[in-house]
This record gives sequence, structure tokens and C-alpha cells, in this order.
Amino acid sequence: PMFEHTELFLRGVGETTDIVQKEMYTFNDKGNRSITLKPEGTAPTVRAFIENRLFNEAQPTKLYYMIPCFRYENVQKGRLRQFHQYGVEVFGSKEASVDAEVISLAMEGLKKLGLKSLSLNINNLGCPKCRPKYNESLKKYLEENYDNLCGICKTRFEKNPMRILDCKEKSCNEITKNAPIILDYICEE
Repeated sequence: PMFEHTELFLRGVGETTDIVQKEMYTFNDKGNRSITLKPEGTAPTVRAFIENRLFNEAQPTKLYYMIPCFRYENVQKGRLRQFHQYGVEVFGSKEASVDAEVISLAMEGLKKLGLKSLSLNINNLGCPKCRPKYNESLKKYLEENYDNLCGICKTRFEKNPMRILDCKEKSCNEITKNAPIILDYICEE
């Protein structure tokens, strides 16, 4: 379907994300259930994987999707409120080679579309063991400039300080440009 129960995105994408807080088309249906036009494809794919009990099949399971998505964003060149998202999800493997396969698939797909001069930037958000140490260090750094953060970043400060690094406000960008680097906190896992 083009829509899902809103709870799927609250849990799957995260309540503190811009998608959930500012960009979803959410409304109540005739049964007074909160539903949302799909803003992205990962959470619905995970739901389908679980509902169809694909975890009982041989793993890893590799799925792809091409779906219309909807986000309440400012309309501008190259950014419309309805767009198509192409995605690949792999379940049942923790191997880095699977990540490399997905990255390679994306790059090859873009090349076949005729795009040239592509560059690839890879980041690492850490794991549940090392991420809290980074968040602690980031919060300590940001505390000094808390009063200069925008209103949205002040709310992100407690729940998810890493989201402050995504802020588009110039004042917040100035503050975060010298923030601790997560790669200094990545553990061996």
C-alpha cells in the first residue's frame, strides 16, 4: 500500500528524526487509525519481511523496492513532495561483504544510468557499545554552546545529540564544525 500505520515509522525511523517530526503526511482514516503516506521504504520493507515470516527462509534475504514516497518538504528544484525511492535491504547477515555488495550495486546502477564523476562517501555511526561514549563526548562539547543552538537542536540535545550534526542552520554548523569525530570512538566490533 501507499500508506502504513503511523506507528511503523515512529518505531522504525525514530521519533526524533526530521522525517517523523516535520515531513510526514499523517492523518486519521475513517476508523480513527493514524496512517501515514510512506516517507521512505526501509521500515515498510522490514514490516513485510516480518509479516511474511521471511526470517524462516534461507538467509540472507535480499529485497529491493521501487516505491512512491511522500514528504512534506519545501518544493524546490529536484525536490518534490512526491518522489520515487529505490532501495535494497539485506536481512540475516552481519558480514561487511554484504554492505560492500549493496554499495557496489548502487554505484553500478548509477553508472548504468549514465551518471559520471561519481564520488562515494562512507560514514560509520558506531555500534550500540561505542555510540554512547561518542554521544557523551558530543554532549559535553555542545554544552558549552547550548544557548547558541537553534530550537530544534536544543530538543535533540537530550534525546539524540548526533542529529545536531545534521542541522542545516548556519549557527549550528559553526558550532559543530569542531565537534569530536565519531571515528575516534569506534570499537573493534
